[in-house]
Amino acid sequence: MTIENLNPTRVWKNFYSLTQIPRPSKHEAKVSAFMEKFGKDLGLETYKDKVGNVMIRKPATPGMENRKGIVLQAHLDMVPQKNNDVVHDFEKDPIKPRIVKEADGDWVYATGTTLGADDGLGVAAAMAILESKDLKHGPIEALFTIDEETGMTGAFALAPNWFKGDILLNLDSETEGELYVGCAGGLDATVSLKYKEEDLENGYKVFQVSVKGLRGGHSGMDIHEGRANANKIMTRVLIPFLRDLKAKLASVEGGNLRNAIPRESFAIVAIPEAKVAAAETILAKVLAEVKNEYGPIDPAIEIFMTPAKTKKVMAGNVALKAMKAIAACPNGVDRMSLEVDGLVEASNNLAIVKSENGVISVKTLLRSSIDSTKMALAEQLRACFELAGAKVTLTGGYSGWQPNMASPILKTMKEVYKKLYKKEPAVMAIHAGLECGILGGKYPNWDMVSCGPTLKSPHSPDERAFVPSVEKWWNFLVAVLENAPKK
Repeated sequence: MTIENLNPTRVWKNFYSLTQIPRPSKHEAKVSAFMEKFGKDLGLETYKDKVGNVMIRKPATPGMENRKGIVLQAHLDMVPQKNNDVVHDFEKDPIKPRIVKEADGDWVYATGTTLGADDGLGVAAAMAILESKDLKHGPIEALFTIDEETGMTGAFALAPNWFKGDILLNLDSETEGELYVGCAGGLDATVSLKYKEEDLENGYKVFQVSVKGLRGGHSGMDIHEGRANANKIMTRVLIPFLRDLKAKLASVEGGNLRNAIPRESFAIVAIPEAKVAAAETILAKVLAEVKNEYGPIDPAIEIFMTPAKTKKVMAGNVALKAMKAIAACPNGVDRMSLEVDGLVEASNNLAIVKSENGVISVKTLLRSSIDSTKMALAEQLRACFELAGAKVTLTGGYSGWQPNMASPILKTMKEVYKKLYKKEPAVMAIHAGLECGILGGKYPNWDMVSCGPTLKSPHSPDERAFVPSVEKWWNFLVAVLENAPKK
């Protein structure tokens, strides 16, 4: 069976179409053009703005003209992550979905890459509603944004007078049966520390240190699990190498996306010949420690050295300063919410470390549902790296989305869910950067709720969608449209 035959077929066929269109963040031109053509081929009002956001407007079905207008919103881009042994060009190659039968039911995975169900299933559901002939609904406007995963530039660029609707249904949540009414804001931190190179003297052996096998994951949704960070683990090896063994660092590279917990890190290091055995002892000690510390959540961690080559190394003590600062930098959960049980209030993901062209750069993503907490954490990070002589810049900040428990559409959705499934949905806030915070700033009149099917491990090659949840979510969405509040 292919995914196009899964229920509901009208959603899965659209999702399959999306898997065939390369759409990593920052490269959405093809999928944006696809969505524009989709709307126009349906004979619906269709608009594309200067950045590539697409809006498609569908009139109310007969008898539903008196309902409040609903904006269905999903993002077009996907996170491009793959296993190291997989050959895949996210700008050219289609995703290869597959169905896996597990004990709790069928799941859809990709083949060695991210699946793009975040947020391809949201896009596919909105498409199914737009092309439907048999569903009852009030006025519909579908908004498909670009670049949600790496900056939310689509949401930031959205014109404030584009929409007529009163309600926003964001289709980008990841657990069926949960309704989200709040989210964290975010802030990007970028660190730069300059270094000079010098020739490597005789008397050294060169190795590549590799940290691999980590689970990684979503830096908002998974941060509370305490998963290992490859960049942090690398400092536990490199600091004693540089400080105690007088080794020299040639290069370091770990992680590649701000919003993904880094799964791998690699460094080229020159070790004095007489200290190689001591280096192997240190490495074995660190590996044993992290396996003990992270075994329950990251059981497949590997740390090893292999022979390598280099003629140049970093001069002076810059490399040691950088590794110490990275080791001291806040990472993971910083503070739990005092108001919402189990909600992470503030966190930082030490996402990317890379040496190139005389600069060690570090990129992190800070999140918090309270702006002042986010800025306090940013100042802690700034102090840490400035003490090491680095330059720190903070960019791309956006506020969170404050919950409105008196929301009319939330009331409707709770009633509909209970009627369909004989139980109350969970009403929650999320420690991730949904676009609702930004969109609500542009359209303060919007009454907003986010919902979606069950996804696991988004932003990693283990990303998967739970097939039975898609049908439950779809039936719920259809019933919400039919029961939308009156004007």
